[in-house]
Amino acid sequence: MPKNSKRFNELLKKVDVNKIYSVDEAVSTVKTLASAKFDETVEIALKLNVDPRHADQMVRGSVVLPAGTGKSVRVAVIAKDAKASEASEAGADIVGADDLIEEIQKGNINFDVLIATPNLMGLVGKVGRILGPKGLMPNPKTGTVTMDVAQAVNNAKSGQVNFRVDKQGNIHAGLGKVSFSKEQLNDNISTLIKAVNRQKPAAAKGRYIKSAALSLTMSPSVLLETQELMDLR
Repeated sequence: MPKNSKRFNELLKKVDVNKIYSVDEAVSTVKTLASAKFDETVEIALKLNVDPRHADQMVRGSVVLPAGTGKSVRVAVIAKDAKASEASEAGADIVGADDLIEEIQKGNINFDVLIATPNLMGLVGKVGRILGPKGLMPNPKTGTVTMDVAQAVNNAKSGQVNFRVDKQGNIHAGLGKVSFSKEQLNDNISTLIKAVNRQKPAAAKGRYIKSAALSLTMSPSVLLETQELMDLR
């Protein structure tokens, strides 16, 4: 196992590894751990009591964080005619149809979010094998397959976060930047967790959130009180 760096070990002194922190305490603590030369992302990791191998236990969704993510997001839209114009007017960075699919096939993926109108999903299917592994495949559950392309572009630009459990039942998500105020980070955490709680599968039994931790891009983790999270509605 690789040794921790001197910097990381210094940061560890600021964290009580035996303590379960409230959200408010965790945010305060994490903000003291900023040590990089860039504005680090505040990240949350959740371990859910679900088995995503079963379709009825998949947890997936999206939510717009009230304070945004602190990242500029490049949005591409696959649409034609009036919907293409609507996407452009809403501020999409790239708008196209067959021409955009050709660019994706060539490996030119110059966007962070891809939105598509339902009638063109057959076209998108041609590049599903490229988009899928990158987490860029449009999906109705995340609001990226829609006729309301203007709203979808606005959501993506204003801080929408998509979440999905991995094979082990984990969710990882960015919640903003360490430069955000404590209130902004608290609001973003609350909003995300409420969205995750709303997606709790009926088939999920027992304690839904088994464990949770907050950290920065380059910091130790702070453990969160799971009952407080599950009480967020």
